Order: sequence, then C-alpha cells, then structure tokens
Amino acid sequence: MAKSSDLLDQKSHFAFGRNWASYAKLVTDSQVEEAVSSLTRLAGGELTGKRFLDIGCGSGLHALAALRLGAREVVALDIDADSVATTRQLLQAHAAGEHWSVKEASVFSLQPDALGHFDVVYSWGVLHHTGDMYRALNVAASLVRPGGEFIFALYRRTKLCWVWKIEKRWYAGVGRTAQSWIRGAYIRLFSLMMRRDFKSYVANYGQIRGMDFYHDVHDWLGGWPYESISPQEVEQLMRQLGMREVRSFIHPRKELGLFGSGCDEFVYEKVVTP
Repeated sequence: MAKSSDLLDQKSHFAFGRNWASYAKLVTDSQVEEAVSSLTRLAGGELTGKRFLDIGCGSGLHALAALRLGAREVVALDIDADSVATTRQLLQAHAAGEHWSVKEASVFSLQPDALGHFDVVYSWGVLHHTGDMYRALNVAASLVRPGGEFIFALYRRTKLCWVWKIEKRWYAGVGRTAQSWIRGAYIRLFSLMMRRDFKSYVANYGQIRGMDFYHDVHDWLGGWPYESISPQEVEQLMRQLGMREVRSFIHPRKELGLFGSGCDEFVYEKVVTP
C-alpha cells in the first residue's frame, strides 16, 4: 500500500482517539474484568513484577488490566492526543498511586536507548494502522528484552482487503453524517446476516476484551491506514527478528472478508542467545 506522507503525523490517521474517548465513558467494572481475562489468556497468567509497554493504548483499558495483573510498571503510548488523555484519566481514576506513565508518541519514534527494554510489549490491533506495519513490528520487537514477550494482534489478510482499504480511506476523510450513514448500513447488513443471533451477539460483545460492538464498528470502518497479514508471514518475520512463537489464537480461515477481517493474536518470545 502507499505509505503515509508523514507516519509521525497523527493527522494522516483516522481519529481513533475520539472514538475511544467516547467508549471510555461506558467502561464498567465488568468490562475491566473482561479486559483482565483477555490479557490473562494472552499473557498465559499474571504479570507480577513485569515491566509492561502498551503501544497504541486507545482507551487505556488494557493498560489498567496489566496493572490489575500485577505489572510493576506500565508505560502506555499513543500517537493520538485524545487517547493519551483518555488513558491518563482512566488510570488516574482506577489506578491512582500505582507505577504507570502515559505519553504521546509514535511507534516509529521509540528507541530502546530512551525507553529501555520491557518484559512484555503489547500492541493489540494497532500496528496495522501505522502506515508501515512491517517497520512498526520491527520497532516494537526491538523493545522486548531477551526472554521477554511480544503480544500483538493483526488483521488477517482476505481477498477483499483492497476494497476495505478504499472504504477506510474514504470513511476517515468524510464528515460525521456520511460516517453515520455508512455505519448504519453496515450494521443493518450485518444484522441481516446474523439474523436472530444479532441481538445476542451485541449483548455479549463485551466478553470480547471488554469492548463495545458499536464503537468497534466505527473503529473498523474508519481504521486508516490499513494493512493486513497472514499467520505464515507473521511467523517468517518474527523468526527473522529472533523471536519464537509461544502461543497464538488464529481465527478460523477467512478468505473473502465480506464484513471485514478479524484479528489473529500472537505471543512471541525473544530468544536468549548464548
């Protein structure tokens, strides 16, 4: 895909932060618990005593989950000022007195010399929106200490990814009225496809990482820049970066991608060299 003219400029990206600021107003204890459960599944247990980096912190929900799981320090970063403000507000409300910091930064500006290395680097559904996914993966992996883990989720490549690239670029650039119209059309078509299961699906959506269906639809339709990748390509790249797979959660095979592409989830460990 064509790269963003300025990958460090948040103006070249969809306004994810506004969406997550709206979502954060809906966060309940139940959603925090679901986020903790989701992170526990990916991390393989607690994070007691670990240094945790959240790249693309969004609402701050999973930075909070890391603290609930015992992380000794959480550093949360996002290129979007609204996400930074929302994350800071959430952590001040629910994790006052704990060891955390929130900063506005692009993944492409991160350097181990400045930040140090982390026991866990976490980036869920973020790096495919940077404008240069492969470079972003390289940078994020460089921040993992030897023996540490890189936890990330990326969109699965489908046959219709080229269509979604066009849609996302358009959606991110139009006004709220047009966005509302296309959101309504998408939800209507999705509900027709789901039929009787739609209401149940939406009602239980909070069990997916503690998220909200309608905010996620806005996030999906507007997620520009956009890239996708196959699990095989992830494995090849991670091996080149000196990482080995610990666990993964791969969606059942999706080829067409009519309503979009779900995220495959990966956990890789940085190999300790003799």
